[in-house]
Amino acid sequence: MLIAMIAPASFVASVQAQEAETGTTASGQTDETQSVRRRLVDATSQEEEWTPSFDITPEEERRELMQRGEQALAQGRLEGEAGAVAIYARASRLPGGAAEAEAGLSRAVAALVRQAETALASGQFDQGARLAGLARQHRPNDPAVAALTAAVGAGREQAQRLAEAARQVEAGNLISPQGTSALDLYRVVLAGDPANAAARAGLSTIEQALIAQADVAAERDDFVEADRLLSEAATLGTGTNLAQNASVLLIEKRQRRADSLRDSILAAIDGGDFDRADALFASLEPVAVDGAVLDDLRRRIDNARNYASFSPGDRLVDPIASGGRGPELVVIPLGSFEMGSPSREKNRVANEGPRFTVNIGRGFAMARAETTVGQFQQFVNATGYVARAQQVGKATVYDEASGTLTEKSGVNWRHDHLGEPASPELPVINVSWQDARAYTEWLSRETGQRYRLPSEAEFEYALRAGAETAYPWGDGNPTEVVGNFTGDGDRSRTRRNWSNAFSRYTDGHWGPAPVGSFPANPFGLHDMEGNVSEWVEDCWHDSYQRAPTDGSAWVNPGCELRVLRGASWASAPDQVRSAFRLSAPATAVNPRLGFRVVREL
Repeated sequence: MLIAMIAPASFVASVQAQEAETGTTASGQTDETQSVRRRLVDATSQEEEWTPSFDITPEEERRELMQRGEQALAQGRLEGEAGAVAIYARASRLPGGAAEAEAGLSRAVAALVRQAETALASGQFDQGARLAGLARQHRPNDPAVAALTAAVGAGREQAQRLAEAARQVEAGNLISPQGTSALDLYRVVLAGDPANAAARAGLSTIEQALIAQADVAAERDDFVEADRLLSEAATLGTGTNLAQNASVLLIEKRQRRADSLRDSILAAIDGGDFDRADALFASLEPVAVDGAVLDDLRRRIDNARNYASFSPGDRLVDPIASGGRGPELVVIPLGSFEMGSPSREKNRVANEGPRFTVNIGRGFAMARAETTVGQFQQFVNATGYVARAQQVGKATVYDEASGTLTEKSGVNWRHDHLGEPASPELPVINVSWQDARAYTEWLSRETGQRYRLPSEAEFEYALRAGAETAYPWGDGNPTEVVGNFTGDGDRSRTRRNWSNAFSRYTDGHWGPAPVGSFPANPFGLHDMEGNVSEWVEDCWHDSYQRAPTDGSAWVNPGCELRVLRGASWASAPDQVRSAFRLSAPATAVNPRLGFRVVREL
């Protein structure tokens, strides 16, 4: 029904004439007049309820409809009775002038098609289908409408995918399970419609959700998972830098967390709380960006726990409180070895077995070389200590004339193997086990560290330095100069030679050599396989039955015999073997016997 914009002037005049004829006024109206006036007001204020007067011509009505249609079209109102489509359609049905109305209707339908396409592209399929139906009702043969109708048909399945993708997003199935995840569904939609706004908006939603999940993972230190999530987000192709920016922030957060854990680990190490350091290290492993940092911290924890923050192979020297410096020490790596000799080894003796596994589980540092005359002199000067040979007034020397060892008065630790004054660089000899122990106790007092003689197991472990052969260098004669022991090329001052020696070998010394004259072994120790035999802490036992397996000394209270390990300058080949061992009273002194110290860590 057409609605007039204003009441016709003839109708208003007739109402006024009726009022004059009946004598009514604004304050005293008849019921009929009031009804007429009410209809006039309604007609002028509520257009859609007004029925046009019989005296409005079709041309006037069409002109009025065209105006209203243009207004509705300009405002984007296309649907409903007040929409441009319906208004133009009514105008086109009026007689005469239909071409103008049809043109307006075509413009309205074209706008309708555009709205429908926008709705479909944004995923509002129901709205798009409704608009397409309205367009088809008025312009079924329009190519754009036909294309829209086809798009609606093709988009129904896409709409179902979009709806399912939205449900998967709500359920949290963003990128899994494969094939039915929201991501997979959106990608199927985009494969058929690369510009689909709803699918692209869905990818953006997934991207933001993955970034949020990565942030949560990072908060619980699961940076591996956070990296994975951000990597997934980066592959979505949303055209934003959100994932890239989040990755940069994640790296910064990860580094800050790693630095914090590293500082805490170092603090725990410094405080001696190695269990806490281990726990913190376990937290750092999935966080650390640089593997070298992990390796360094693992080494620091192990070294602190086992080596008092030193590393295997490190050299250290402790200051002496009364002046000077202690012996140079080398940190020995922890490990295990087979102690003793196998039953098949040539020249093996029964006291070298049964062979058994020793696990060196306590860190220690061993003197790089044997204790020298100069170092023992430092001890005597500081304490006034009187060594065993001085107490008895004699010691054993090598007699060049007879080629044997013989006692000589007035000889002690200050002398060499011939009984002549010894240079400070020579290993101290003619010292008893008791003298050696007294020296270690003095070092402990002067340095505040725990010095002692090595255990027998520690000595053999350090002597072998990883070798399992009869000799530290192998199973046969040495092929190069490795230490000071008997060789068929050695000669004394009087041109004596050894009757039992390594063939085709000479080390250039008949008697002890200055310490460190020969190459160090793999642990960085000198003269382990020769020069002088050495006192160790252990009491003598005829076999290794029930020997400690942790590398500690095997000591029985009150034992009189102690163990000697390592070859001397006068040792025959069978005595140079790594497993060879001897016993001697704790009071014994000898020109072939000295000692070296170890320090606990």
